[in-house]
Amino acid sequence: MGIGDSQKELDHVLKKKGQKRGEESMQHFFVTTDRVKKPCIYIEGSDVNHMKNVLRMKIGEQLSVSDGDNHKYLCRIDGYEEGRAVLEILEEKTTDTELASKIYLFQGLPKGDKMEMIIQKAVELGVYRVVPVAMKRCVVRLDAKKAEKKVVRWNEIAKGAAKQSGRGKIPEVGRVTGLEEAIVQAKELDVLLIPYELAEGMERTRQIVGAIKPGQSVGIFIGPEGGFEKEEVAAVILAGAKEITLGRRILRTETAGLAVLSVLMYHLEDA
Repeated sequence: MGIGDSQKELDHVLKKKGQKRGEESMQHFFVTTDRVKKPCIYIEGSDVNHMKNVLRMKIGEQLSVSDGDNHKYLCRIDGYEEGRAVLEILEEKTTDTELASKIYLFQGLPKGDKMEMIIQKAVELGVYRVVPVAMKRCVVRLDAKKAEKKVVRWNEIAKGAAKQSGRGKIPEVGRVTGLEEAIVQAKELDVLLIPYELAEGMERTRQIVGAIKPGQSVGIFIGPEGGFEKEEVAAVILAGAKEITLGRRILRTETAGLAVLSVLMYHLEDA
């Protein structure tokens, strides 16, 4: 097989998968559904400056756009107007990048910049929402003003990760909350999991995860660096959570949630 034949075969494979050559490296943006006014899409806000002055995208250049409602559009830049970019829709398709279940990560506040990495990787793995939780052993203590600034930053991290990973939605990072309020939110979900270093029985964990059905909402509680207080674990279990083990090794807070998300992604992908 020659080089030309090899390229034709590659194009054929990509076409079967619904991709065009180069689409995987194409710039990707999100808009709200009200910005889609067929046959055009209008991008406004900071994304316009990013397109025009940072990426230096020219008229006629192609990009992809998601509307947050499982629709993805192949577009071409038609022009820049005052405060907005006008895109011509070339192709529309339904996206299938979301997991069959909505997964909520209730993450105990870690120190430093660990939360940024957790959010970035959790979005890549398919998380639906991240809820930062202030727990008793959290080293970090945020006042209302600092917490608000952090949440804005964390949502920008989530947006960037959603773009990079080709998500159909931008997962939201909620405001910083206490454990009691987090439990109230979690009670609305179908399945609650709490990885705990004192939990035993990998086979039981396999059964619990294996019983999760597509469409069920799942909440995961992860403690901070110092772990959970026993009364915190008891309160989460009282709310209906099931203890699971992540093996014989003790994982860091920035690893534990991602480990559970990886297992759930494997279990629910294409379910």
